[in-house]
Amino acid sequence: MKQRSPWGWIPTLYTAEGIPYVIVMSVATVMYERMGLTNAQIALYTSWLYLPWVIKPFWSPIVDLLRNKRWWIVIMQLIIGAALGGLAFSMQLPYFLQCSLAMLWLMAFSSATHDIAADGFYLLALSPKEQAFFVGIRSTFYRIASIVGQGLLIMIAGTLESHYRPAQAWSITFTLTAVAFLLLFLYHWRFLPHPAADVTSKRVDWHNVTANFIDTFVSFFRKPQIVVGLLFILLYRLPEALLVKICPLFMLGKPNDGGLGLSTGELGWVQGTVGVIGLTLGGILGGWAAERGGLKRWLWPMVLSITLPDAVYIVLAYFQPDNLTFVSVCTFIEQFGYGFGFTAYMLYLMYFSRGKSSTAHYAFCTGFMALGMMLPGMVAGYLQEAVGYLNFFIITMVLCTLTFIVASLIKIDKDFDESNEEEIAVKN
Repeated sequence: MKQRSPWGWIPTLYTAEGIPYVIVMSVATVMYERMGLTNAQIALYTSWLYLPWVIKPFWSPIVDLLRNKRWWIVIMQLIIGAALGGLAFSMQLPYFLQCSLAMLWLMAFSSATHDIAADGFYLLALSPKEQAFFVGIRSTFYRIASIVGQGLLIMIAGTLESHYRPAQAWSITFTLTAVAFLLLFLYHWRFLPHPAADVTSKRVDWHNVTANFIDTFVSFFRKPQIVVGLLFILLYRLPEALLVKICPLFMLGKPNDGGLGLSTGELGWVQGTVGVIGLTLGGILGGWAAERGGLKRWLWPMVLSITLPDAVYIVLAYFQPDNLTFVSVCTFIEQFGYGFGFTAYMLYLMYFSRGKSSTAHYAFCTGFMALGMMLPGMVAGYLQEAVGYLNFFIITMVLCTLTFIVASLIKIDKDFDESNEEEIAVKN
């Protein structure tokens, strides 16, 4: 087979990986608000969509054994494109909520499966040297996908809302997205390479596979400091898990209800563009700092970074400014701090996964990571409706103390330094 340059498929592959995740986790929240659902309903329904990423480690062995990675990538992209089309069609149906949730569930499971296949394909199709070189490229295009989803798509929907009813505006937006995604599917179906190492297992010993999985699962829960490790994974991002579902609803909310009264398009600019840029720059700075000092040195600066900027939402809720620039700056500060502080979290996941079966143990860690976002998000809407936006943000700020507590409990070996960061970058 003719060799294909990684530049011809890595940017598009990781754009395709990022778009459905952003739609399921972020765009759906805004769409349901514009369709008239309550904050409690929105937070509950969309938080359940984390479930495929929670249980992803349990079916990743099946993806590895049944068919090759290329097949899974192409098929999942086709299903995601069809789900986007179904989502567009469901917006104007009498039972749009049930139908749209069904399409989002289908997209979520397909996206999680696509993640498994794409990351495996990346390792099979590239040499170790190429993997190290392109890790920044794939991360960049994943971030671009976030800007496209949280920024451009929401701004398109906001522009269309000025001419059509919300249901029609979002239907058109998802139709355009479906067409674009199906073009990505056709491109990858035709141009994605066929690595020699990407082959389907001819004979699968399911008994041996099951036994190995159970052994790996049991060994994970026998790791030193397992209780502390799980507490850190579940609680380090607790404040952010509450904020991520409520902040866009707060910005869209009516001023009489304590919100900022932004339009859909303005939200796309503030959170989907300015916010994502801040998140990306914070992550880059976090990686640079960790490379030069390691997790042990940078843990507490990163803990402060991920918690203290949450206070900007107390300021926004108290003063309810109508200055878009001021709101954008506050969002940038919070997201920059989150991006910088999140680096410590990912470093700890790699530290905790070290040893035998490190890849499988890292997958379990990411499952608990998704669980730590899902559970708080499910109750965030009910809490906000009970206490109001200002008190909700004050409670979130108080809960930052849990981040400090779990960070104080973990122990980092002295030998865990910058030599581990390259491995972390490749896996993420």
